[in-house]
Amino acid sequence: MSERAAVKKGSGFGWGSVILVVLLVALFVVSFVLGSGKASDGEEGFGGTDSAVVEIMDEQGAQPWFHPLFEPGSGEIESGLFALQAALGAGVVGFAFGNLRGRQAERNRVERERAEGGPDGDPAVEPEPAAS
Repeated sequence: MSERAAVKKGSGFGWGSVILVVLLVALFVVSFVLGSGKASDGEEGFGGTDSAVVEIMDEQGAQPWFHPLFEPGSGEIESGLFALQAALGAGVVGFAFGNLRGRQAERNRVERERAEGGPDGDPAVEPEPAAS
């Protein structure tokens, strides 16, 4: 098989991928349609567990132990700060994984050079001790 035929055969989406994308879009549409009907006036459709727990604790008369040092002015600022925190965390994790992968690649390269006899292909020669 020629290289051109191999590239053409492996490129593009197959029917399985198209069906998976359609099912994924349908899943999102159904979840938004079903979830939006449960919100009453003035409430968010997807409030989350944090706000639900706060409401339950307020009903039971629980008092907060401490108050936040900084409260963002709006929900948009709070969402932006959360996204910034997530991006910084992802950057740190990505850096750590990349660093670990680079270390492993370097170890593999050094081991391969030792097994092959050095970077020039010559047998590895132990350095002679310096004469005193």
